[in-house]
Amino acid sequence: MTCQICGAWLPVGAMFCGECGSSRSATVESRKRRDPRPNDTTIIARLPHKATIISVPIPALVPVPVRAVAAVTNVPPAASTLPSSATFVLTFSTGRKVSVQGSGLIGRKPLPQPDEIFDDLIRVADADRSVSKTHLEFGQHDGEFWVSDRVSGNGTVIRRPGETAEPLEPGRRYVLPRGTRVEIADHSFTVA
Repeated sequence: MTCQICGAWLPVGAMFCGECGSSRSATVESRKRRDPRPNDTTIIARLPHKATIISVPIPALVPVPVRAVAAVTNVPPAASTLPSSATFVLTFSTGRKVSVQGSGLIGRKPLPQPDEIFDDLIRVADADRSVSKTHLEFGQHDGEFWVSDRVSGNGTVIRRPGETAEPLEPGRRYVLPRGTRVEIADHSFTVA
């Protein structure tokens, strides 16, 4: 009898191969290891790299002591410590409309990291799995709406009114005017 892995001759009664150490019953198929990475997204096509990137740095918010604000301004603490935010309506290609005021995640099954807090988690029904589980992050800065690709498998493309399509670089924030179309794989939404 010969080893099915390396082809070496095995003596009668041998349990293991003296050359490669495989068991006598091992086959090439049984030695293959299962891929531990989940097959969560399908890559349709890589987007070409574009040098023009619009990025807005977001400064860290410094907490203001509540007593000092109330004593100086005579304004209730809740009104003075929270920044005002505009309301944006996201109209998806499925016809679904979602009104958002703060920050959030969009994907098939959006899940924030343990140290992250978001106002909205928006699920996109996608049987083909072209949209990543956590595909896109959005938020506001000074009343303007921004998006950031969360290293999605199929990427994100924005189409500002009157401009050409622009693929997003993962991890960078892009400010979007109202009327911009955001394409996330096979789905899209418009910011209004």
